[in-house]
Amino acid sequence: MTTTTTLEQVCSAIPHPDEAARRRVQARLDQLTKPPGSLGRLEDLALRLAAIQATDTPRAARKLVVVMAGDHGITQAGVSAYPAEVTGQMVANFLAGGAAINVLARHAQARLLVVDMGVRTLVASRGPNDGTAGGSNALISRRLGPGTRSFLDGPAMSGEQALAALLAGIEIAQREADGLDLIAGGDMGIGNTSASSAILALATGAPAAAVVGRGTGVDDPGLARKRDIVERAVAFHGDWRERRGGVDLLRRVGGFEIAGLAGLMLGAASRRVPIVLDGFIATAAAVAACEICPRVRHAMIAAHRSAEPGHRVALDYLGLEPLLEWDLHLGEGTGAALVFPLLDAACKLLAEMATFASAGVAVQHS
Repeated sequence: MTTTTTLEQVCSAIPHPDEAARRRVQARLDQLTKPPGSLGRLEDLALRLAAIQATDTPRAARKLVVVMAGDHGITQAGVSAYPAEVTGQMVANFLAGGAAINVLARHAQARLLVVDMGVRTLVASRGPNDGTAGGSNALISRRLGPGTRSFLDGPAMSGEQALAALLAGIEIAQREADGLDLIAGGDMGIGNTSASSAILALATGAPAAAVVGRGTGVDDPGLARKRDIVERAVAFHGDWRERRGGVDLLRRVGGFEIAGLAGLMLGAASRRVPIVLDGFIATAAAVAACEICPRVRHAMIAAHRSAEPGHRVALDYLGLEPLLEWDLHLGEGTGAALVFPLLDAACKLLAEMATFASAGVAVQHS
């Protein structure tokens, strides 16, 4: 079986939402001891989860955050306030349990899996855990090289690497799917906001000024440099749709971790596992995944809208309304982990609230 066939098979396995399950859950929501629609977007979440999971009893108890890490050749152009070495250092911090995503994953009672997709500096795994289901703060390697190339004068990676990154994400999602209710993808990679901005500009046609933000906190000259780089990338790679669509988009300007996240989303959707989108980089990966298979969008729930301007463009392009808007712009999966308890609450309300009939509460008939 070829890698191309495998990707096509995964895409063909991605289902449409189960509208019958959605209707049945709507009927139950209307019988609960509350005015219709009074729980607002919590009710919407219950309906979304029911349709994605194809069940009248959606669940959000078993949660996994997959943080994919990779370095970017475009950092050589001075697009980040931090050196490339920080990628590997932060991966070590994830494994030690000291990063924001560790705190928020623990708070949400979610497992954390870290994947080295191509960090420039090799990071040794801490402890015996190899990342199999049930582990915590585990590291597994799907390395495709010590980071991508600069996309200013050529593709960031080869076609084989782009496919391999997608398939790595698919494999991880499908391996974990049987024990999961929710999955979220996080990112770590110095330079990845520039790659994500280029993905968004190419996919949506938005100008560089609309999709390029300060990322790690670059100053005004750094912001102007990032915008110029994205404009040059659009001019150089503007014919990507003539090739292999979303796969070629990732090959041209993506990162190993961004392609891995896109594959993670495709794999999760093929197994009816809801995808909780984090911030700008994860949502750029979602755009690429939708370029490969538009149906994957139906499995996505947007956690938040970040302070990065391109995130708004990406969410609008996907037609997704975020749950929060708190000016988060860290990445790592932090925003997704933060909203996990909201999804859990939506499921518990549906499952545990009394109906008018069971509680003996009179219903006003119009």
